[in-house]
Amino acid sequence: MDYPLERLAAWLRRHPFAVDVGIAGVLWFTLVLLPAGTWIAYESLALTFGTLVLAPLAWRRTAPIPAAAAVTVVGLLELGIIPEFLPANVAALVMVHALAAYAPRWAGLVGLGLGLFGALLVATFYYAASENSDDLILITGAISVAVVAAWALGDLRRARLQREAGLEERARLLEIERDQEMRLAATAERARIAREMHDVVAHSLSVVIAQADGGRYAGRTDPDAATGALEAIAATGRQALTDMRALLGVLREGPGEEYAPQPDVAAVPALVDDVRASGLDVDLLVEGSPRPLPAGPQLAAYRIVQESLTNVLKHAGSASRAWVRLSWRDDGLEVAVLDDGRGASAALVQGGPDGAGQGLRGMVERAQLHGGRLTAGPRSGGGFAVHASLPYRARR
Repeated sequence: MDYPLERLAAWLRRHPFAVDVGIAGVLWFTLVLLPAGTWIAYESLALTFGTLVLAPLAWRRTAPIPAAAAVTVVGLLELGIIPEFLPANVAALVMVHALAAYAPRWAGLVGLGLGLFGALLVATFYYAASENSDDLILITGAISVAVVAAWALGDLRRARLQREAGLEERARLLEIERDQEMRLAATAERARIAREMHDVVAHSLSVVIAQADGGRYAGRTDPDAATGALEAIAATGRQALTDMRALLGVLREGPGEEYAPQPDVAAVPALVDDVRASGLDVDLLVEGSPRPLPAGPQLAAYRIVQESLTNVLKHAGSASRAWVRLSWRDDGLEVAVLDDGRGASAALVQGGPDGAGQGLRGMVERAQLHGGRLTAGPRSGGGFAVHASLPYRARR
C-alpha cells in the first residue's frame, strides 16, 4: 500500500535541488530576515552578506565544491567589512557537512581544514578584543568542535550512501544473473527436446526412404504404381522435413521468434551490440573475408560467442571489458572471446555448486560436433579467453 508519507519521501529523493532550495529559504528567513532589525548600523550589509552566504546552500548536493567555494569567498569578505558575527555563517558548517557527504574524499578533507582555519579566523577577528584569553581559546575550541562534528556527520552520510549504492548494484547484478540463468535453462531444455524430436522424425524419414527404395525395385513389375508410390513418399518426406524444421524453430527460439531463422555468423555484430547495450564494454574485430560455411558451424559460432559473453556478464561483471574476434582463415573460422575480468575464470575453471562450467562443456560439444575444437582458460594477464576453430568442411 502506498502511503502519503512514502510518496512524499520518494518525491524528496527524486528532487534534491528543490529540497535544498527550500532549506536555504527557511534558513534565510530565520537567520537573515527575522533578525534584520537588530543590525541598525549595517542592516543592508547584513542582509546582503547573509543572503550571499546562504544562497549557495541550494547547490550543496548537486554542486558541492562550487557552492563551498562561494561560501568561503563570501565569508572571507565578510570578515573585513562587518564588525559582528552573523548567524547566517552557520552556512559554513552546512557546507563542511556537504563536502564530506557528497563531494570527493579530497574535497571533504579540504573542507575540514578550511573549517578549522575559519574557526581560528572568526575567533581572532570577532573575539580577540576580549581581555580574557581563555574566552578566545574557548570560542575557538567550540567552533572547531562544531566543524569536526559537521564533518563527521557528513562522513557517516557518505558511508551510508556508498553502502546503499553497493546494495543497489548487487541487486542489479543478481537480477541480471537470474534472468540469464532462466534464459539458459529454457534454452537448454528446448535444445534437449529438439534433439529428441529430431531423433524421432529422423527415424521416420529413414523408414520412408527405405520404403521408397523398395518401391523402386517393385517398379519392374508395375512401373506406374511404383512411380506414384515413390512420388507420394517423396512428398511425405519433404513435408515431414518441413514440419521438423518448423518444430525445431519453435523449440529453440523464444516467444515472438518462433519462425525466425537460426542465427549465423552474420548475426554476431547485432549480438555484440545487444550485449554492449546491457552495459558491457565489448569490441568486435573481423579478420579476413567471409567464406561459405554450413549452417551448423555458423550456428555453433554464434552460440559460442553468445555463451562466452553471457559468462562474462555473469561472472566478470558489467564493469569488465571484452573482445570478440572472428578470423576467416584458409582452413576454417576461428572465434575468440577475451575479457579482462577475474570472475569468469574462477567460476568456469574451478566449477561450483551453482553449475558453473556447464556452458563451457556445451561450447566444447558444439565445436566437436562440427569437426572443430575449443579451448578455454584464464589469461596470463588476468581475465578469461575462449578460442574455437570451426573448419569449413567437417572432417570425416
